[in-house]
Amino acid sequence: MSTVQDDLNADTIVDFIAGIFERRGGEEYLGEPVTMAEHMLQGATIAEQNGMPDEIVVGALLHDIGHFTSEFGTFTMDDTEDRYHEDAGAAVLERFFPPVITECVRCHVAAKRYLCATKPEYFKRLSEASVHSLNLQGGPMSPEEVAAFEKNPYLKEIIQVRYLDEAGKRDDMEAPGFAHFADRVQKMVDLHMRG
Repeated sequence: MSTVQDDLNADTIVDFIAGIFERRGGEEYLGEPVTMAEHMLQGATIAEQNGMPDEIVVGALLHDIGHFTSEFGTFTMDDTEDRYHEDAGAAVLERFFPPVITECVRCHVAAKRYLCATKPEYFKRLSEASVHSLNLQGGPMSPEEVAAFEKNPYLKEIIQVRYLDEAGKRDDMEAPGFAHFADRVQKMVDLHMRG
């Protein structure tokens, strides 16, 4: 049986993502003061305002897309098990986006665990919801996990997206809608498909 995601191609993926933002972006974001769409759009906007490269802007924009594409649905504060939204998001994007972007999506949860293990002050930045999900996701990494994670060739970019993830939770920030970033998203798809 074919799913909508199986029918996606390089010409339809950006519209598919835009539709997700439109249909589901207003959903609550894990008890945070912003919606799911506001969270991702804020991260992308902060990246753009700071002149970060396209792969970081798009990585921040799409890092939580797996909350919408996972068969398990959106995470809540009542959850007692991890839903692995990072894997669900990467699975949808990896056919269409450069590896740096899909790794930023796939590894943004691991990056939180990594930063909590290697930079104790990072833990203080986490919201209550982020601490809750950290506990479900395995807590801070062990030294062995840290050593393995540091071998990722996109470590620097993954960490940048992780910091943007924490930054994109402001109830006092206006961010443009998905359409503002659509051309940049398509540019990343085109780059990957040509590669």
